[in-house]
Amino acid sequence: MTSDAQGTRDIVEALLRRIGEGDHDRIAELFAEPIDWGLDWPAEGHPAVPWIRPRSSRADVADHYRSLAAHHVPELNGTTVARILVDEADAVVLGEIVQTVRANGAAYSSPFALHLTVEGGLITRCHIYEDSLTVARALSA
Repeated sequence: MTSDAQGTRDIVEALLRRIGEGDHDRIAELFAEPIDWGLDWPAEGHPAVPWIRPRSSRADVADHYRSLAAHHVPELNGTTVARILVDEADAVVLGEIVQTVRANGAAYSSPFALHLTVEGGLITRCHIYEDSLTVARALSA
């Protein structure tokens, strides 16, 4: 593994640790400004899923994770990471989201892929792919 690839892996692992710890501001510290942020959703989002919207700054990233946490029961989060694939500055994280909606108790799961690019020690791209229909149905239940 090259030093670039190892640096990418280190940042990705730090991101996953911080997400697990729920420290939204420390998560955001790992992101560049502006950030190339993308979600596997229509551009207009979905009214039942308020954290789905365009993001471009560290403050936006912190808000994303803060909103995501506010709408779910953290003690029932069973999200897992199956694999981290690294190719120089790019990484793909594969896993399964397992969450329970705070407002209605609906549990859901979805496979996910997270495409990250790390440049200069910061995440410059974060594209998230998930089963958006499952997420929207759980939040709308």
